[in-house]
Amino acid sequence: MAIQPIDLSKLETKTSNIYEAVVVAGKRARKINDENRLEFNQLISTIIPAIEDEFEERGNPDQERISLQFEKLEKPHLRALNELVNNEIDYRYKDEE
Repeated sequence: MAIQPIDLSKLETKTSNIYEAVVVAGKRARKINDENRLEFNQLISTIIPAIEDEFEERGNPDQERISLQFEKLEKPHLRALNELVNNEIDYRYKDEE
């Protein structure tokens, strides 16, 4: 996977300071991670486990395919930072509610 540097000045223009940008992106990354985990667990729960021999350890090809598919997804923190840079995240201060 190639390293993609993020220009901090772009992040700073989206919020009042860089620390705020990190907090906003971090909260969005956690939400993305939770959504991915929920989707992964739902897909895995639909797979019927194969009957395994007591002495032979075999992997389930369907489970491995789903796991590899989720490993290839963009990492949550990178996706959150890209969403912030592209103005796809709406955030507000807690006091404004």
